[in-house]
Amino acid sequence: MNSTLSIRKIWLIAISATFLVASCSDETTIFENPEDNLVKETNQLKLDNSVSFDRAGVLDIYEDPISSAKRYNATGKAEQAGDYPLTLVAQIAPPTFENGENLAATHVALNGDYGYVSYNTIGQDYVGAVDVIDISDPNNPRVTSRVYFTNADLNSIAYDAGYVYVAGGVDSEKSVTATSNSVVAKIAVSGGRLNTSDITFGFQEGFNATDVSIMNNNVIATSGQDGFVVIYDKNDMSILNEAAFADLRSVAYNGSEIAVLDAAQGVSFLDQSLNVTRSINIESDFGIDAKRTLDFSNNNIVVAEGSKGAGIYNATSGSFIEYLPILLSPDNAEQGDIVTNGVAVNEDVLLMANGAGGLSLNENKSDNTVGFGVIALTGSINYVASKGDYIFAASGKSGFQIIKLNRPTQSLVSSCENLASFNGNSRYTVPAGEDQAYSGSKRFNSLTVDGTLLLCGSWTVRDDITINENAVFEMNGTIVVGRTNRSRDIVVKAGATLRIEGSVSIYGDLILEDGATVEFLGESTIAVVWGSVVRAGSATVTGTFNDYFSKF
Repeated sequence: MNSTLSIRKIWLIAISATFLVASCSDETTIFENPEDNLVKETNQLKLDNSVSFDRAGVLDIYEDPISSAKRYNATGKAEQAGDYPLTLVAQIAPPTFENGENLAATHVALNGDYGYVSYNTIGQDYVGAVDVIDISDPNNPRVTSRVYFTNADLNSIAYDAGYVYVAGGVDSEKSVTATSNSVVAKIAVSGGRLNTSDITFGFQEGFNATDVSIMNNNVIATSGQDGFVVIYDKNDMSILNEAAFADLRSVAYNGSEIAVLDAAQGVSFLDQSLNVTRSINIESDFGIDAKRTLDFSNNNIVVAEGSKGAGIYNATSGSFIEYLPILLSPDNAEQGDIVTNGVAVNEDVLLMANGAGGLSLNENKSDNTVGFGVIALTGSINYVASKGDYIFAASGKSGFQIIKLNRPTQSLVSSCENLASFNGNSRYTVPAGEDQAYSGSKRFNSLTVDGTLLLCGSWTVRDDITINENAVFEMNGTIVVGRTNRSRDIVVKAGATLRIEGSVSIYGDLILEDGATVEFLGESTIAVVWGSVVRAGSATVTGTFNDYFSKF
């Protein structure tokens, strides 16, 4: 479904706190420490139970049938091992509390070891929340802090220097204190904990604040439906400058200039004084009250354009480059729900949050962008953020999902550089008597070793790994097998050897037959076995390693 901003809802604000006025217009009000309408979740067990590993493990990617047919069917080759060995780390269920049972994830901000998630309410009630997620341990993300907003929807979130900034809405006609509709809140956060005693609210014109971003020492916020783009002083949230627009949905800053998406016109580029320097007219239907975002990608700007997919434009000239269509249209989804709500760029990857059409992955090539496929996730994808080795997908009522890209580290790439890149079958078998060695980052369906195989890089295996009698399988890097709801095993048969340096995750069992050997090398190797370690007879395990779940 479309991720709505619900800009015509009523927010009855009842803040019994002192306030001050600081603005460049008569309509700006700043409220300090308004804790009456904030509720901290103090039950750590409830926070822990928000994290689900029920679908964790290897992710399928439904590749674009046109491009995959060109690669495989036209040449008569069997299905090749796929790029992008992604894994689902965990899913975080939406918050629930009294009078707040219908929350949906709307936006994600990533910084260091933490992810920050905003929520709003589907329907007429104004209720929201903020989660802080510790992702320092990729095998065990934790919700470390949660604050409920009993009278506010939150549509966007940003982080900077010990504070999170959230954007939402207020109906000034129903409030005794608010003088305008859109709200931006600044909340202190430290060590993964939100501090509601250190919070500042500011208001601006427009029916609802739609997006918030950081620009050096300032905060930029947009509001839709006769709203403004506003620059706040980060220190006290006083308004420094503002400019009116018809229907703003999103804002992005690339270090030198600001871009805003106006559903009534298209993209406008602004200097830091909010003067329009140039514009790109876009005639797409951006929907009513619907979330749409934009993002810079090198010299281009990428715009979420609803049913058209994502539009890519030259940020300097404004010239249209190409559309990236929505690759998957589920038969059971309403056509109006298959729309691109958000886009995110991470190095050579461009991600599209396509509502009921899922989360699609595209590759930025030297001269164009190519659709690769749709990541097999549950729920309607309303927003996506990606940074470093992670993707966060906000999935409406399914909460949000944490995905690991499993990119090889630079040091590993260097150590593997003399090996040939793997380019073989997705159901790969190493014949007896053969000695093979490859580098890369691939998705296998299954892996069978009858001879000797060295893999160096990042790998996922959808089904089992079988190391047959007297065979040797060595892995340097990261390998993940199976997933929680579809457990698969690594089987090491009699006389066979499994040698690991790096990280191995098995969403199933490690089965060692009589005479099998497992060797862990190095000082930081980790073994994450979700099932059991089954050892028969004289099977041996050697080396120093982190037995994550104490299964050995």
